[in-house]
Amino acid sequence: MFGRDPWGGALEISNADSATDDDRSRNLQDYDRAALSRQLDETQQSWLLAAPGDPSGKKKKRYVDLGCVVVSRKLFLWTVGSVLGIGLLVGFIMLIIKTVPHHHRPSPPPDEYTQALHKALMFFNAQRCKHSLSSSPSPQHNNVSWRGNSGMKDGLSDDSVKKNLVGGYYDAGDAIKFNFPMSFAMTMLSWSVIEYSAKYEAAGELDHVKNIIKWGTDYLLKTFNSSADNIDRIVAQVGQGDTSKGPGPNDHYCWVRPEDIDYPRPVYECHSCSDLAGEMAAALAAASIVFKDSKTYSEKLAHGARTLFKYGRDQRGRYSPGGSDPSLFYNSTGYWDEFVWGGAWLYFATGNASYLQLATAPGLAKHAGAFWGGPDYGVFSWDNKLAGSQVLLSRLRLFLSPGYPYEEILMTFHNQTGNIMCSYLPYFKSFNRTKAFLASVYSDYLDAADTPGWYCGPNFYSTDVLRDFAKTQIDYILGNNPQKMSYVVGYSKRYPKHVHHRGASIPKNGVKYSCKGGWKWRDTKKPNPNTIVGAMVAGPDRHDGFKDVRTNYNYTEPTLAGNAGLVAALVSLSGVTTGIDKNTIFSAVPPMFPTPPPPPSAWKP
Repeated sequence: MFGRDPWGGALEISNADSATDDDRSRNLQDYDRAALSRQLDETQQSWLLAAPGDPSGKKKKRYVDLGCVVVSRKLFLWTVGSVLGIGLLVGFIMLIIKTVPHHHRPSPPPDEYTQALHKALMFFNAQRCKHSLSSSPSPQHNNVSWRGNSGMKDGLSDDSVKKNLVGGYYDAGDAIKFNFPMSFAMTMLSWSVIEYSAKYEAAGELDHVKNIIKWGTDYLLKTFNSSADNIDRIVAQVGQGDTSKGPGPNDHYCWVRPEDIDYPRPVYECHSCSDLAGEMAAALAAASIVFKDSKTYSEKLAHGARTLFKYGRDQRGRYSPGGSDPSLFYNSTGYWDEFVWGGAWLYFATGNASYLQLATAPGLAKHAGAFWGGPDYGVFSWDNKLAGSQVLLSRLRLFLSPGYPYEEILMTFHNQTGNIMCSYLPYFKSFNRTKAFLASVYSDYLDAADTPGWYCGPNFYSTDVLRDFAKTQIDYILGNNPQKMSYVVGYSKRYPKHVHHRGASIPKNGVKYSCKGGWKWRDTKKPNPNTIVGAMVAGPDRHDGFKDVRTNYNYTEPTLAGNAGLVAALVSLSGVTTGIDKNTIFSAVPPMFPTPPPPPSAWKP
């Protein structure tokens, strides 16, 4: 049997039972001498010589095994203690920082365009038919305490119509609802929201402007059978303004608050009005994109737009024939531009290529005046939508480039848009109307398409030139003009105080003035008792002259269409330059090219 020598050697133990005790003793002594004669290493010597508690012996170091490394226990404890101490110190400092009061640097004030935007939107609150306060999205927009319920019998009081036409917007300083310019105003506001929703959101005005649009589109849906696929009439106007047939109470002859109207308000219907139908279709189609997240309402708007456009194409004619009340105030010169405009918006709203085919038909463009000049060429207004259509369809070419069969006319529109932009430059004196929104939005289109500018003849101009032009136009309106006056009421310190507006000029004092009894408020030289914040008045003449006189509407009357263009321009210039929303307008547009076939299946031997 073999045992283990505790000093490291092998030990053989005899199991012979005959061995005597003396023999065992002698053998052990031999083994002890052999063991003691061996050379011991340092560790073994320390075991023998250093007894427990012997101060002369060496103290064994202790270690901590961390898995990946072995460290001294003393070093480990020192490190852990240091980390905990530093952590406690940092936590204590953070606690002091959070508990001690400190002041945040206030955010910078909004830029001048954002400030003006807040006010320009308030004008629409003052123009509401029905009630102006209860439907406002938040108290900050309740700026018209001097308004109340009005037009509550519109449509119902006309025996020839007998339909509910309550709602919508009064056009200007009167209480007439002209559906043609009202529709254009809603289209413009929707276009601006589609392009600049992020800017509206940053300004805290997105819900407000959407509420303004919905108030208008809800009313437009009442003016025809919006649930039908085919219609034969549209309401064109509520109220009457013609005073040429002698004195008689109507919206222009009388000067009373809308809340106090007691005279008849006739309803004008049209049975062949392609221009009105086309503009209303554009308004509802554009709004359907704005409200695309509200699926039911968006589809209702798109369906109404399709119905209107079909009616306009089938029943050709102008909504304002000679001698009619609409022809005296908002006379339409043609309907071909509305076909291009409405067709473009319907394509974006539905993705139906038949609308794009119509909007890009060369014959339609020719009738709309795309290939000839004239005094109104390049003018974008409630009557002429060709310039806006060309900018809108240039957007399609810049970002989707649909190619054949649309490319030829789209390229023509794109080139013509460039020519129109050239006319805005100070080097060319072709026009004297404000084109701020078109210039600003087109410069943003070019920037988003990574296009640094465009050519005017041999000269290249950067997009900054267009944006600067837009700023000069808006700056003029806001006070940088020879009169040193802001033409937006409530903006800056000096603005018109005698606005041609019935509701603003008559005090809300509990007195109901008669048709002629309100004339004293029209003719007084005193400032309006009510400030119609955000209203952009008609403005100066071509020589920069301006008269702040209530009785001269050519200077001091605001309009829906004018303010809608102002709002669109202001939001495009407001805040930091974030550019346009490239994709929302294309949300319903299908891929421009056929989907490629799937790859063939894997080859099998």
